[in-house]
Amino acid sequence: MVDMEISKDIKWIGASDNDLKLFEGQYMLENGMSYNSYLIKDEKNVILDTIDERVTNIWKEKLEKELNGEKPDYLIISHMEPDHAYNIGLLTKKYPNMKLVGNQMTFNILQNFFSDIDLSSRKVIVTEGDVLDLGKHKLQFFMAPMVHWPEVMVTYEQTEKILFSADGFGKFGSLECNEEWDCEARRYYFGIVGKYGVQVQALLKKAEKLDINKICPLHGPILKENLGYYLDKYNTWSKYEPEEEGIFIAVASIYGNTLEVGNKLAEILKEKGAKKVVVSDLRTEDWAEAVEDAFRYSKLIVASSTYNMEIFPPMEQFLHHLSSRNYQKRKVGIIENGSWAPSSGKKMKEILEKMKDIEIVEPTITIKSRLKEEDISKLENLADEILKD
Repeated sequence: MVDMEISKDIKWIGASDNDLKLFEGQYMLENGMSYNSYLIKDEKNVILDTIDERVTNIWKEKLEKELNGEKPDYLIISHMEPDHAYNIGLLTKKYPNMKLVGNQMTFNILQNFFSDIDLSSRKVIVTEGDVLDLGKHKLQFFMAPMVHWPEVMVTYEQTEKILFSADGFGKFGSLECNEEWDCEARRYYFGIVGKYGVQVQALLKKAEKLDINKICPLHGPILKENLGYYLDKYNTWSKYEPEEEGIFIAVASIYGNTLEVGNKLAEILKEKGAKKVVVSDLRTEDWAEAVEDAFRYSKLIVASSTYNMEIFPPMEQFLHHLSSRNYQKRKVGIIENGSWAPSSGKKMKEILEKMKDIEIVEPTITIKSRLKEEDISKLENLADEILKD
């Protein structure tokens, strides 16, 4: 059983779901998912968010153990998404005197999920900078709209200097798995929050003014040391800036011929001095992993077969995911393949041109069916161009 110690008065009452394979119905999980909920014991007892339906029993047991016969005075609702808000109904029935704390948008959305809760005497509406005094501990609220729903807010505990960051600084993976934070936090960020870089930047500016000792997210581990590292990652990601110098080659190949082209280009790039080249077969790789790598590296090459005079669907979906997450500030090369009428290059270019600050390397490289000796010089030229600063 994982135990994430916070302090004498502030307890983690979360749980991991090690059996979950698909988060939000679309993100593949190799190591499950964690859900965090917190309890502050003071003159007034406060629960910060509930938990997902799948781990309700674990959460209930921990909550009752930590309350030790006492009752909660407040429930802070940071985010109304069901993986954090599912048990609001359970708590309101069990503790009829407990107040619900949120902003106006919180309660607008809450009524959609829990229309049977009478809020007339229970809701406490907070706005930017408001403080809830618990006794020893004082909670200050900051609005974080669209990080990643419009009602999201974060809570700063002033006494112990803890930021309860809602979905910010979260990651995929259960708390039992031993893995570095970066990769699954990056995949989580660009999958869940990536579209809202401007809003994340606004929240980071608020966080800069706070003295933070710990960050307690709703997913993933509590961050206790070297907080500047995590804040810097979020700053880079939310500005859509490359995290590393490198070239990501995304390939959508029907029979493997276009993949052969991508692998040959990677070989050429390495021979020409590229320090980091990553090739992804979009047919088989988790699409969220591919999106993560596209944002991670400074340059992108897309290579797709032509299919029904269009882009082969795995590539079309990949580009859609990039576009919907505001992919920008990258240099991009294009390779198309087709046996009689290659047209995927034109279609890919049309999508890429709609993105912000995308430098497209000209010309588009066209391959007819299979890689041939005369195509090598084309790949050599593309490599030279993509490597130019």
